[in-house]
Amino acid sequence: MSLHFYGIPNCDTVKKARKWLEARDADYTFHDYKKEGADAARLEAWVANVGWETLLNRAGTTFRKLPEEDKQDLDAARAVAIMVAHPSTIKRPVVEHPGGLLVGFREPEWAATLA
Repeated sequence: MSLHFYGIPNCDTVKKARKWLEARDADYTFHDYKKEGADAARLEAWVANVGWETLLNRAGTTFRKLPEEDKQDLDAARAVAIMVAHPSTIKRPVVEHPGGLLVGFREPEWAATLA
């Protein structure tokens, strides 16, 4: 099974998740948001799948530093626009797998889903 892994290389959670995948010889392609950006159409599909509330990292430094007016009246469209403009606001990692999408790294969930 080939996976598409999205994240930022220096993120500790991304590092843990990649190490976990590599320990299991998982076949994956890594997409670096810092170098490759975030695609609006893909983000819209993810939001349709898991909801913008799951995908947008509102606890992170990047989101907290945004102007207050950008953080008001959030909805799916505004969340996608923020994530496209500031890929660091996307919860990490995101993994596309044949059965769907994993957001964040929770080992039990990954073990059950990717077994």
